[in-house]
Amino acid sequence: MILSAIAAKLKQRAKADFRGRHFEATLIVQAVSWYLRYPLSYRDIEELFLERGLEVDHSTLNRWVLAYAPLIEKRLRQFRQPHCGSVRIDETYIKVRGKWRYLYRAIDKHGTSVDFLLTARRDLDAAKRFFRKVLSVEPLLAPDRIGTDGAGPYPSAIVAARSEGLLPSTPIHYVTKHLPQGIESDHFRVKRAMPRVGGFRSFHTARRTICGFEAMLWLCRGFGFAGAWTVREQNQMLAHCFGLAPANKA
Repeated sequence: MILSAIAAKLKQRAKADFRGRHFEATLIVQAVSWYLRYPLSYRDIEELFLERGLEVDHSTLNRWVLAYAPLIEKRLRQFRQPHCGSVRIDETYIKVRGKWRYLYRAIDKHGTSVDFLLTARRDLDAAKRFFRKVLSVEPLLAPDRIGTDGAGPYPSAIVAARSEGLLPSTPIHYVTKHLPQGIESDHFRVKRAMPRVGGFRSFHTARRTICGFEAMLWLCRGFGFAGAWTVREQNQMLAHCFGLAPANKA
C-alpha cells in the first residue's frame, strides 16, 4: 500500500516536471544523461538522435540540460553515502566567458564526493562559503580531519566554521602537497565532459551544468555503497528519481 502511494506520487511529480515539453520525458532524461555522462557536445547528441529518426535541435538540448541537471543533482543528493570523516579539499579552474573561475570540491579519503561550489574568486570569502555549504546540511557529519594544499584562506575558513558552530570540534588540518593528489585526479573526472573550446558562456550556465556533472559522478560510482554501477543501473535510478518507467528494461 505504501509502495503504491510512493509510486503514484512519483508519477504525479513526473507530470509536473515535464509539463509543457514537446518530447517524451524518457527521451529528455536520456539526452540530459548523455551530455552529463560523456564528453559529447549538444551537436553530437543532435546527430545521435537524427540517426534514430528524431529531430531535436541542439539549442533545445541545451535548455533541457539547464533545466534538469540541477534537478537530477537535487534528487540524487539524498542517496549519497556519508563521508568517512577524513576530507580532502581543493579547487580547480573553470573557464567562464573567457575568464578563469574556481570550482571548490571535497572528497573523502576513499574518493567519495562530499560537495562542491563554483565561485568567481579564490579568496577567504569563497572558502568560507564552501565550508558553510558542506557543513550546514549535515552538521553531525562534520569531518575530524581536513587535508588541503598550502592556500592561505583555508586555516581562517576552518576557524570561521568552528566559530559559527558548523564544526562541533576543531579538526586536524593537514597541509601538504601530497594529500590532495587523489582529488586532483577526481577533478579530471568531472571536467572531462565540460566544453572543450571557450568554456561556459555564463556563470549561470556553468553552475547549473556542473551540478549535473557532479551528480552523474555520484551515480556512476554507485554512491560508494557497492562499487561502480552499470549504465543500465544508472538509467534505472534516474528513471526512479523522475517517476518514469525504466528504459530498455530487460
